Amino acid sequence: MSPKAMVCALSQSPGSIKSRSWELIKMTSTRKISLIAGAFYLLTFVSIPILFLYSSVRGANYIVGPGPDTSVFIGVVLEMIVALAGIGTAVALYPVIKRQNEGVALGFVGVRTLEAATIFAGVVTLLAVVALRQAGAGAGALATGQTLVGLHDWIFTLGQSLFPAVNALLLGSLLYQSRLVPRVLPLLGFIGAPLLLASTMATLFGANEYGSALSGLLAIPIALWEFSLGVYLVVKGFRAAGLQQLGFVPAPADELQQAKELRRVA
Repeated sequence: MSPKAMVCALSQSPGSIKSRSWELIKMTSTRKISLIAGAFYLLTFVSIPILFLYSSVRGANYIVGPGPDTSVFIGVVLEMIVALAGIGTAVALYPVIKRQNEGVALGFVGVRTLEAATIFAGVVTLLAVVALRQAGAGAGALATGQTLVGLHDWIFTLGQSLFPAVNALLLGSLLYQSRLVPRVLPLLGFIGAPLLLASTMATLFGANEYGSALSGLLAIPIALWEFSLGVYLVVKGFRAAGLQQLGFVPAPADELQQAKELRRVA
């Protein structure tokens, strides 16, 4: 009997090798998902230096001042990477977390996408300031430039303070219930979300300033949540108990090898 004929014969009965191998292959894909999602989460931290990079464009006389625009362009590129990586985290995690609650998982993808959209909108406002400078708009455009910078600050406050807090609550609830990661990780998100919301509301109502030390301090728990989650997903992956709870089959190493061989034969 040929190898292909043997595979077909074995696959006719319940609990066949082929059926079992398919479940094992699905299990290995969750490890790839955790690696990709974790890498995307870590990639979002490339934007850390943007406050320094944008210091020149935020200056009151930037439009009429001398000097290159390189730092602004670097900051823009970093923010675009963060926006795309943010969408990547949600899209990568969705096939797994939807088994816990599909509605909440879709909400996480939607809010993550809205967060990315606000980042792109904020980038456009700063590029408009650079365009005014390069066009030689002169002192008459100083008020317009400062208005655009102020618009960027408001967009940043809503997009990168409000939405991350909502994301922490949505994803944190899914991970906490499913036990895909240690519960201490989503707890960090649960602690950080109200703090970040409080910082956002304080900024909106004038009790706090954009980029203040208080804003940075209140954002630390959310940053720890996202960074710790990224590291855990890359290094450890999803917990086996959580995957089993969601219907994934655990895959011992010898069975994984058998599944790979079976795929090559088939």
